[in-house]
Amino acid sequence: MPDVLGPGYELTVLPMADDYEGPVVASLVRRRAPEPTGRAVLYLHGFTDYFFQTHLADHFVAQGFDFYGLDLRKYGRSLLPHQTRAFVRSVTEHFPEIDEAIRIIRDQDGHDEVTLNGHSTGGLVAALWADRVRGRGLVQSLVLNSPFLDLNVPAPLRLAADLLKGAFSRMPPRAVIPTGKANAYGVSLHRDHHGEWDFDLAWKPIGGFPVHAVWLAAMRRAHRRLHAGLKVDVPVLVLCAEKGLRLRDFAPEAQEADVVLDPEQIAHWATRIGSHVTCVRVPGGMHDLVLSSRPARERTFEEMDRWLECYQGKAKRL
Repeated sequence: MPDVLGPGYELTVLPMADDYEGPVVASLVRRRAPEPTGRAVLYLHGFTDYFFQTHLADHFVAQGFDFYGLDLRKYGRSLLPHQTRAFVRSVTEHFPEIDEAIRIIRDQDGHDEVTLNGHSTGGLVAALWADRVRGRGLVQSLVLNSPFLDLNVPAPLRLAADLLKGAFSRMPPRAVIPTGKANAYGVSLHRDHHGEWDFDLAWKPIGGFPVHAVWLAAMRRAHRRLHAGLKVDVPVLVLCAEKGLRLRDFAPEAQEADVVLDPEQIAHWATRIGSHVTCVRVPGGMHDLVLSSRPARERTFEEMDRWLECYQGKAKRL
C-alpha cells in the first residue's frame, strides 16, 4: 500500500505473534531503485525514532540499492493504540520482524546482497541479530550509525543500573525511570526549532520517549552480551561522531556533536562486534550522522560508499 512518505514508497504491514500487550505488527517501507538490482539495504531506526530519512533512501537508491526501512514493533507506523511505546523486555523481541523483513527482501524480492544499516538502538539490535544468524549468509555487511553500545551516563550510574537490573526487570511495564527533561537533540533536528528536518512529532517527540525500567534492563543485558564479544561473521562499519557532549538544553554546539551517546564508548566497544570491524569518527557529526549538517552527512555518505565498494558481497571471502 502507499506509504506516508509519498510517491515511490510502499508500505507492507508485517503481522507478528501476539505478546504480553496483545496484537503486534511491524512495518516495512520499500523504495525501489530505477533498475532491477540484486542489492538491498535494510534500515533499523533508533529509540524515539522511525524511518523518515528519505535522503538516506535517495542516496542508496542512487548507488544501485533497493532501500527498505523497518519500523520495529511499538514504534512509528507500527505503534498500536494498546501498546506502550518502544516497550520490550528483551532486544530479541525485535528479531522476528527482522527475520521476516530479510525473508521478503531475499526470497520475495530476489536480492542476494543485503546490507543491514542500524542507527543507535537499531545498531545494537542489528549487531545481536547478525550474531545470532551468523553462518547463514542472510546479510553480507553491517553499517552501524552511532550504535547504542553502552549507557552514556557516569560510571557510578551505569553500575547502579546493573546492580538494580533484577529489580528493573520485575517492575510493572509502565514504570518510568525519572531522567528529567532533555530536548537538546530534538530541537537541534526539527525545522520548527533549530534544525532542517521535518518528522512526525507524535512518532518522534522533541523530548524523547519515557525510559521504562524494564526496557533499560533489557538494554543492559544486550550491552553485557556485546561487551563479552560477539562473532558477527561479515564486515562491519561503525560510524560515530568525532566528539560527544552532555547537554540537556539546546546550545549551538549540539549541532556539531553527539549529545545522546558517547562516541568514545562506541569506538571502544566496536571491535567486540566481530573480527572485521572498521570504525570511522565523523567531524561535526551529530547522533544520527545522516541528520548532521551538510559537511558531516556528506562525509558520512562518502565513508559508507567507499567502505561498501570494498566489502559489499565479499564477506564469504574474508
